[in-house]
Amino acid sequence: VTKCEDGGLEFVELDPPDPWTADPRIVEELQPGEVTLTYITHACVEVKAGSKRMMFDPWLLGPAFARGWWLLHEPPPDALDRLYTTDLVYISHMHSDHLSYPTLKLLAERRPDLPIYVGNTKRPVFWYLGKSGVKLTNINVVPFGVWQNVDEHLRFMILMDGIHPEMDTCIILEYKGHMILNTVDCTRPNNGRLPHGVDVMMGDFAGGASGFPMTFTGGKYTESWRANFIKTERRKLLNYKAQLVKTLRPKVYSPIAGYFTEAHPSDRYIKETNTKNDPVELNKLVKNTCPEVFTWTPAPGAVLDLCLALQQGDAVTEPPSGTKIYKDNWDFNVYLDELNTAVSSQIFKHKDWIEFYYKWAAFRDYNLVVRVIETDDEFQPLKDGYDYLVDFLDLSFPLMRPDREHAYIETWHNGLAVVARTWGTKCLFQHNKDRADPDLPSVGENLWAGAPPSTFHVDSAIKNWVDEDKDYDYSTHTCKAGKMCGHYTQVVWAETYKVGCAVISCPNGVKDTSFSHTPGAIFVCNYAPAGNYPRVYPYEQGGSCSKCGGEVCENNVC
Repeated sequence: VTKCEDGGLEFVELDPPDPWTADPRIVEELQPGEVTLTYITHACVEVKAGSKRMMFDPWLLGPAFARGWWLLHEPPPDALDRLYTTDLVYISHMHSDHLSYPTLKLLAERRPDLPIYVGNTKRPVFWYLGKSGVKLTNINVVPFGVWQNVDEHLRFMILMDGIHPEMDTCIILEYKGHMILNTVDCTRPNNGRLPHGVDVMMGDFAGGASGFPMTFTGGKYTESWRANFIKTERRKLLNYKAQLVKTLRPKVYSPIAGYFTEAHPSDRYIKETNTKNDPVELNKLVKNTCPEVFTWTPAPGAVLDLCLALQQGDAVTEPPSGTKIYKDNWDFNVYLDELNTAVSSQIFKHKDWIEFYYKWAAFRDYNLVVRVIETDDEFQPLKDGYDYLVDFLDLSFPLMRPDREHAYIETWHNGLAVVARTWGTKCLFQHNKDRADPDLPSVGENLWAGAPPSTFHVDSAIKNWVDEDKDYDYSTHTCKAGKMCGHYTQVVWAETYKVGCAVISCPNGVKDTSFSHTPGAIFVCNYAPAGNYPRVYPYEQGGSCSKCGGEVCENNVC
């Protein structure tokens, strides 16, 4: 999505928008054992297709996210040997539960020239390869939406995520016309455009929130508030995943990429409170809405035979009886000593380094203040340890917490724009009931429609909504009798800080309007968090920027 100089919006799509349709192949009959999927652990799955084997996201040992996450499942005893002898590896993105340097270090010692494929993301998957000391010599960065041929029957295509295109990817694997779709961690894989009726679909399921709100205290952030928030977020993700399966109707569905645990003793509180979704529960939800879909909740070493699954036969071979499923030992000290050597906490003592990190992570323009305190493993402050504040609005380091309550600065959100565009293509002047986004707390929506299409302009459409202010009575928090003012209150809603819009030309008219048979246009804007909650005022009444404190007032916003 790009903004034009005249204030309009231009949407740029993949060409073709459904790239997997390029060079279509005839679906051939499979034989038992010809295509198998072996679940290893977390997001790691080995696919055997004909004579070739491919492994996804091999995290087989060690921690992820410093010492935050550890493997929940015990990998099969031959997991490393499978990695050393596989034909190629796909790594979806740079997060360390997918790009595991402890695992790749062992691979580099045994087979440094193993072909590894990654998408051409803005933030390179192997950004820190040089500093890691891991010597891999056959990393292939491939363009999005282009088939990569492995042999005459097997090919794959990497697609970007619509919410985090700079980092996240997913993959389609095709063998003899049979497709396997692995959405991995993508929030909106390929902007929501995905093949329907694939043979196998896999994706994440866990949810949870190990950062926000677990690290927030004071005010509304009570234990009960956090518990309810996490429960709501988990359920929202669960429903989103089930809805995606319902929409795409794969023949086989398996939730992966969520089998981790906060195993280190210092993270006991997070482990106890940061509950995650149950893959069995997700599969039950899928079965309720799509009884024809074959669901698989895998155990380490379990094998699914695609041919038998398509025949609705006994398709899964479980690991041998007595196989260890869950880990009970993580060798903390081995990895933590190495972590402490490689990553010094000194970075947090230098404000310019902190500023660089937060800018790199895009933590800017948020109405948020964080206190950074150096503690021991029991979260007790260290004597003479660092203790300072970081203001995310401007990445300053105030001596005291700013006293402010003001409107958030609204910023563009590609995911909301994609949802708006997808709904707008229906050319229907009704609200989208399925506009929820698993990455956002809630989503509001404004609609505008007009005819002919030339009557549309971003400024005039939004002005049409804002002009409803004359029909809104703040003192009673109501609209004038017979008038609308909800568009206005959503536009000015103080807690809303993300927006994404799309305009669609409707040559056959916009349904449910007086010009439904005349060429027109529909303009959709989605907002997060949503506004227009009952008995909640859209903003605190007072002079513009009256609570900015020492901040700059720009366009009546702090």
